[in-house]
Amino acid sequence: MNQPNDLRNKSSLEEIRARFDADVERFSVLETGQSATIDAPLAMDLITRAAIAATSPIRRVLDIGCGAGNNTIKLRHQAGHDFSVDLLDLSQPMLTRAEERVRGAGVSEVRTWHGDFREADLPAGSFDVILAAAVLHHLRDDADWESTFAKLHRWLAPGGSVWITDLVSHESAPIQALMWQRYGEYLGGLGGSDYRDKVFTYIDREDSPRSVTYQMDLLRRVGFSQVEILHKNSCFAAFGGIKR
Repeated sequence: MNQPNDLRNKSSLEEIRARFDADVERFSVLETGQSATIDAPLAMDLITRAAIAATSPIRRVLDIGCGAGNNTIKLRHQAGHDFSVDLLDLSQPMLTRAEERVRGAGVSEVRTWHGDFREADLPAGSFDVILAAAVLHHLRDDADWESTFAKLHRWLAPGGSVWITDLVSHESAPIQALMWQRYGEYLGGLGGSDYRDKVFTYIDREDSPRSVTYQMDLLRRVGFSQVEILHKNSCFAAFGGIKR
């Protein structure tokens, strides 16, 4: 897997957009989440339950990199009440499917934002909950990571919280190798060596994840007063921060 110093070789936004435009159906299954992600259903359950536990009332939600809307749908089911939702995604086909599915899940007010979340100009202090599932690993250098995390903090209302589930790296090279081997075994068990190699290829081209420790430190640096790790298994983690 490429490390941060290999960022020049990463896919462009247009290349990433094209892959997701053609892959809507895979992301439209609530029960399984994203199968290439270890513990995807558990992670989705944890971040949505954490949002409900940490932030009350939930009136407005932002789902960045919303895909087909699974995390917002899960939050709506667990919350048991309506709230307004802003869906943001790089892929217009994903965004169209997400809006349809989220409205079908009982969300009456839905706004959609098409484009790169780093360029989004959303109102400060407007969201009670921000969900970011399998999206932040597309961030690149340190400045990109810090400006994005600062934006997440700025968009949240006081008492709001952000919940992240994502691919992560490790600080130690031997541990990174160990966890990558375990992830390869997981993928091989799902679809054999060809599927494993396919997933590894697009991760190598597109993604530049950082460690959980890096991201927890960054959450605190941009102003989150409380941070929480909900779950970690191999190269995937669920965590978040609360704004006071």
